[in-house]
Amino acid sequence: MSTPKKPTPLASRWSEEPLVECGCDEAGRGCLAGPVVAAAVILNPARPVEGLDDSKALTPKRRTEICRSILESATAVAWARVEPAECDALGMHEADLQGLRR
Repeated sequence: MSTPKKPTPLASRWSEEPLVECGCDEAGRGCLAGPVVAAAVILNPARPVEGLDDSKALTPKRRTEICRSILESATAVAWARVEPAECDALGMHEADLQGLRR
């Protein structure tokens, strides 16, 4: 039986240069009255976040604990809001993209 290969960072598949990868996501797309909130995080490989998983698989308490760990150890964290009036004007798809751009 062979040993599984360690996952290769996505960015290194296209470049020999050391690159930084940023994970981003949005929430609120299904909401009728609230804003869309987008966030981006660059994790520090030297300071892994224990227990990091799909947020839907975590309890609210554990999500809060992991959020604190991310904020303490990440290389960079950013978030942006697209308010309901702007979502209405742009349409939900463009509001999502706008939040991620910000």
